[in-house]
Amino acid sequence: MIAPTAVSERSEPRLIPETGLAARVAAVAEPVLEGLGFRVVRVRISGMSGMTVQIMVERPDGAMRIEDCERASRALSPVLDVEDLIDRTYRLEISSPGIDRPLVRRSDFERFAGHVVKVEMAVARDGRRRFRGVLLGVDGETAKVRRDDAKEGEASEAHLPIADMAEARLVLTDALVTESLRRAKAAERTAEIGSAPDRSGDQDQGKFRHGSGRSRPVAQHEGE
Repeated sequence: MIAPTAVSERSEPRLIPETGLAARVAAVAEPVLEGLGFRVVRVRISGMSGMTVQIMVERPDGAMRIEDCERASRALSPVLDVEDLIDRTYRLEISSPGIDRPLVRRSDFERFAGHVVKVEMAVARDGRRRFRGVLLGVDGETAKVRRDDAKEGEASEAHLPIADMAEARLVLTDALVTESLRRAKAAERTAEIGSAPDRSGDQDQGKFRHGSGRSRPVAQHEGE
C-alpha cells in the first residue's frame, strides 16, 4: 500500500506546464507514469537528428534509476502509439532530471531553497523576463529570488509568480553537487536497509532511448 503522503507528492500539479504538442504528450504520459509511481518533470520535443520526445521523470523522493527509466519507457511507448499524437517516426527518451534540473512544482522551489536558479518569465516582472540569483523559497505560489545582478537602488529580492514562468532551473554549483551527493548517499543507506542499494540519487542522468513504439524498444544507457 502507498502511504497517503506519497500519493500527495506524486499527484502534486506542475505549475510550469508545456504548450502545443508537448502538452498533449504530457497529458497522455502523466496518468500512465503516475500509475507506476513516477511523476513527470518536463516534456520536450526536438526535431534535431530526427524527432526526439524527451520526458524527464522522477520518483517522489527525487531519485531515478536506469531500471525505472526502462519501466517507464516500456509502459508509455505503446500508449503513445495508440494515441497517435505524433505523425512521424520519433525516438522516445526517458531520463532523470539531472543535477541542474528544471523546477516545476511548488515543492521543487521549497526543496532547493538556498541554491542558485535561473528563471525565464513568460510574463515580464518589473520590466524584465530573466532573473538569476539565490532561491529563497516560496510565499504562496510565488518564488522569492535574491538577485545577483541587482544594482544600487534596485530591489535585490524578486517575487516571481511560478505560474508566470516559462522555465526555471537550478544552476550547477559546487554547493548543489555536494547536496546531490549527500542525498545520493542517504538514498543508498535507505535502500541498503531494505534490499539493493540505489546509487542513482539526484545526480543520476541516465537515459533510456528507443525509436518509435511502433517497433520493439532497444535500450541504450547513456549514464555518466
